[in-house]
Amino acid sequence: MEKEIKEILLRYFIGVVVAIIALFVPLFYFIFRPLTVWPTFLILDIFYDVSLNALDNIVVEGFTIEFIDACIAGSAYFLLFLLNVLTFGIGLKKRFFIFIFNAALLLIMNILRLVILIVLVVNGSAIFDVTHKVFWYGISTGYVALIWILTVVVFKIKAIPFISDIRLILSKKR
Repeated sequence: MEKEIKEILLRYFIGVVVAIIALFVPLFYFIFRPLTVWPTFLILDIFYDVSLNALDNIVVEGFTIEFIDACIAGSAYFLLFLLNVLTFGIGLKKRFFIFIFNAALLLIMNILRLVILIVLVVNGSAIFDVTHKVFWYGISTGYVALIWILTVVVFKIKAIPFISDIRLILSKKR
């Protein structure tokens, strides 16, 4: 078996193993919950009276804000991880830096999103619901796509996740 095919099989094996683990252990939520909640708390603490309750919720000026899994965006981190793993022709060190880059961009945006939404709640803004829905349905998906496009440009990625693997496998059969 050729080196490229072995590399494809290894990458897909890693992707499947991580996906199976993520089904039973909330791996991405476990990692990114504290990385999301603590900075959000610290930023809000500059402007408001805030208390933190075991990374599950914060109380801001008497308003209890619960951090559900959707607030943490674990599935977005998982998607970026899969895009990384399923892209051909990237060395291990570069893959690591790509994921750190992706995760950092997503984390920063998510913290800003949470701070904005919590400020809207605390101030009794009438636009909270529409802002929350715009973030949830519109911006979140587009932002993950934008992160990947930026990654392709910054890291000069030539392959297309999954598609490049299929093309390579089909070219080996000829």
